[in-house]
Amino acid sequence: MLMKEEYIEKIYAGWLGKMIGIRMGAPVEGFSYEQIKNIYGELDGYPIDYRGKEFAADDDSNGPLFFLCALEDSGKGTEIEAQDVAEALLNYAPFEHGFFWWGGYGVSTEHTAYLNLRNGITAPRSGSIEQNGHVAAEQIGGQIFIDTWGLVTPGNPDLAAKLAQKAASVTHDRNGIYGGIFVAVCISYAFVEKDIFKIIEKALSYLPADCEYVRVVRTVMNYFESYGTNGDWEACYRYIFEHYGYDKYQGVCHIIPNIAVMILALLYGKGDFDDTLNICNRCGWDTDCNVGNLGTIMGVRGGLDAIDYEKWRRPIHDFLVCSSVVGSLNIMDIPYAASYIAKQAAALQQLELPEPYRTIFEERIDSCHFEYSGSTHAIRVRSEHLHASDIYPDLEYTLQNTTESAASGIRSLKVTANIMQGGENLYVYKKTYYGPEDFHDSRYDPAFSPVAYPGQTVHVSAMLPEYGNEILVSAYAKEQHTQNIYYGEKRSLSKGKWEQLSCQLPALDGGLIEEIGICIHVKGNRGKGTTVVCLMDDLYVDGNPCYGICMEKEKEELWTIVHREISQFTRLKGLFYLENNMLHLSCGDFGEVYTGKYNWDDYQVEYVVIPVVGEKLLMNVRVQGAGRCYAAALLPDNKIGILKKENDYRILATTEFMWRHGNEYKITIHAKHDTISVEVDGQELLSACDVDRPYLQGSIGLGVLEGSHLACKHISVS
Repeated sequence: MLMKEEYIEKIYAGWLGKMIGIRMGAPVEGFSYEQIKNIYGELDGYPIDYRGKEFAADDDSNGPLFFLCALEDSGKGTEIEAQDVAEALLNYAPFEHGFFWWGGYGVSTEHTAYLNLRNGITAPRSGSIEQNGHVAAEQIGGQIFIDTWGLVTPGNPDLAAKLAQKAASVTHDRNGIYGGIFVAVCISYAFVEKDIFKIIEKALSYLPADCEYVRVVRTVMNYFESYGTNGDWEACYRYIFEHYGYDKYQGVCHIIPNIAVMILALLYGKGDFDDTLNICNRCGWDTDCNVGNLGTIMGVRGGLDAIDYEKWRRPIHDFLVCSSVVGSLNIMDIPYAASYIAKQAAALQQLELPEPYRTIFEERIDSCHFEYSGSTHAIRVRSEHLHASDIYPDLEYTLQNTTESAASGIRSLKVTANIMQGGENLYVYKKTYYGPEDFHDSRYDPAFSPVAYPGQTVHVSAMLPEYGNEILVSAYAKEQHTQNIYYGEKRSLSKGKWEQLSCQLPALDGGLIEEIGICIHVKGNRGKGTTVVCLMDDLYVDGNPCYGICMEKEKEELWTIVHREISQFTRLKGLFYLENNMLHLSCGDFGEVYTGKYNWDDYQVEYVVIPVVGEKLLMNVRVQGAGRCYAAALLPDNKIGILKKENDYRILATTEFMWRHGNEYKITIHAKHDTISVEVDGQELLSACDVDRPYLQGSIGLGVLEGSHLACKHISVS
């Protein structure tokens, strides 16, 4: 049975609505109704325009996406348990930085549950009232991280309620769980029902009728039915403030006041996307969370047609980054996230995917395919004049998703640039690496590893429409450290004919690819303006990486005084710095850092390292997050071993090796299917075959245990 294309598009619309709500609410998070009104008046739309600099990561998008990974990681489908979601939390969240709010044990609900899990308290006890008390257990997080469980169950509220209960119980209890069930069912049911009252009633039917959560929702509904005909939502807000305001509840962000204003906005918004989100944002309190949840519900309910493109979508431009511990998964876009959710929805309900989505999701889920109506995949445009001394006017351009033609599927991206002159290069590109300079702020401490690497091949399709002026095009990639640009074959496009372009990237020692795309080489005379039109489709990279990381070329990325990263790396935990052209990692208990692409399968990685102090020093492969990887390890008693991490490390194989602190070693690890083998200075010392649920793909990294300190001079991957 085929999954409905309508559902796939509504998943995209729902996730897009979530991002819109987060962007709306984040700048005024924690503001009161009075503060918002005094500062912004009748706030309509985004309080801040982030264009020019990007909006960073947010917990409201981190949690829903990475907790959902439990479905794929566990392989249990509809029988997933709370502990499976707990394992996803442990695997993808860095230790006490980024991802969500680390407000302290007993203060931040998620922080509390995370430390419970770290210390062996399993889910659902990890989030229970028995363990954490009523206040911590009934904060808002059970509601705000739940959207994806509604999105993966389109039109199946029974399953949405079941999965949401499991997921929310990892961190929350009672009202915290009820909120998760309520929001997930609203989203699921909105795929098949547009009546707001019916959506709310359906969600309430899964909750205990006498619980506080239901009582508050019904109180707001009754108020609306009695007094809401005049549309005075502010009077309803005053009622909520008087009876259910923040002062009535303990904790930083209790769920009850926030669900009250969400219901207010749903009712007084009367099914209009704009009005619903704007009203909710004007109410204040936990705005990014509340408006984000409503954005998902209203996005699914109304689909893309309900979301005004110029007002809501163009400013966001499909941009999304995250702050998990897996750096290459932190670089994504809204279509990628929506595709991942839709893929899990199809698998969960055992549905076949229709084309072209089946091919995209299975073969190139992180490509720029433009199949979602209006999607742009955060594609950017810049110009570069070949004659730097010339004064060149500001570039005027538009990016438009179009059904005019496509290399595959039915949609592509039309690029139009005005006032271009001969000799100009126009770059239409996707960022494959980000740094602090790209962002407006440091929200939730994002960090990144590239998603394109030297040795790989860039692919893209381009077409010159019949009405376009003659151009030359080539695929290209740009390297960050040297600013070198690598071009594929330059081609003159024939009108109305799609051309498949490629650029084979050379192996580079110390190369960091920061963008890929097409370069349009404008023909004609210098000084004479023209208009350039080109269609592009199916931008992606494939092939095996072949590169080195030279630590003397890497740099400290300063975000804030407390958020510092080393380029290309993400940090789980530990002291992590550059000194004397080496990367240093040390710890009081344990430390790990990672780099590379999350889906590499068979590869060889060579580490040039110096053990400084301590007796447990690790070189990691097949890293799938904080909880899963293999490692070659220098161990006590003059041993070297192969370890497997399943939250904790265990030994797969060891052998004698007389290693010494201060000596330099070249340690090469071969990861081939289910076998890991290790060489030191060209001599193979040991191997291990893992037949117990082996890790068959993952990135690379370094680790130290029990107070050790490791220095790394160079890493090479092939």
